[in-house]
Amino acid sequence: MTFSEMLNIGLMQGFSGLSLFAVLLLMGLGLAIIFGQMGVINMAHGEFMTIGAYTIYVSSRVVELHMPALLPYYFPIAILIAFGLAFVAGWALEWTVIRHLYKRPLDTLLATWGVSLGMQQVFRSTFGGKEVSGTLPDWIMGSLTPVEGLDIPINGLFVMGLTILVTGCVIMALNHSRWGLRVRATVANRPMANATGINTRKTDRLTFAIGSGIAGIAGAAFTTIGSTGPTSGSLYIVDSFLVVTFGGTANLFGTVISAFLIAQTQAISEFFMDGSNGRVLTYSAIVLILMFRPQGLFASKVRR
Repeated sequence: MTFSEMLNIGLMQGFSGLSLFAVLLLMGLGLAIIFGQMGVINMAHGEFMTIGAYTIYVSSRVVELHMPALLPYYFPIAILIAFGLAFVAGWALEWTVIRHLYKRPLDTLLATWGVSLGMQQVFRSTFGGKEVSGTLPDWIMGSLTPVEGLDIPINGLFVMGLTILVTGCVIMALNHSRWGLRVRATVANRPMANATGINTRKTDRLTFAIGSGIAGIAGAAFTTIGSTGPTSGSLYIVDSFLVVTFGGTANLFGTVISAFLIAQTQAISEFFMDGSNGRVLTYSAIVLILMFRPQGLFASKVRR
């Protein structure tokens, strides 16, 4: 094997890692808001991702059967619908369950785990136990070949662009919007935020819903690289918590760096060994680093 062939293989594995990075980052962003900003351990976060993935599947089926002329254009609209449905589901979960369990992390873990199992059964009863795939527009398929032997998948570039857009919007919202100001005030000092007139309960509910909606976008992005099943989201929940913990809770920049490192390590290691050993290597490296730096790569100092 020549050096150029090895280089091309390495670059293609890197782009494969970028697709995983995009999904992990979108999942991690939602968790960083919910877990990092609010201290809620949401084990049902993966199911909000599944809501987004099934939204793309249902949308593609409806368009394909009833409006085939719109097939090239439906995907961006379906992503917005996925965000909206996951947002509403997150709002409902916070209002019915989570708001009663704040400052009780073990109870939120157990309650949301039960919700997770229930949602998986709903998916299984509605869509069946087999994995399904939606029909993607032609413009998202195929690959670019800038040089001979190097194929860059177009769906990966689209997912990366979507991830950059969502990440930028979240950072801008947290730093330059009224909602972001209320979130930062609540995280810094909840009693003082209440004293200044901020409705922290409403802020919590909106924050939880937005984090859930971002997971819905992650599910929509996931459909471009894999098929969807009732347990698709749960397969990413551990990796998503690792992204947030490894990067440093309540630190979005750390979430971005952590997602990139985990995705690239996993993608490259799985090329040289089987998938299980690649994951073991990745998790072992994270555990080893957290032993010496338990606060994560970029810890934020906040008062509770």
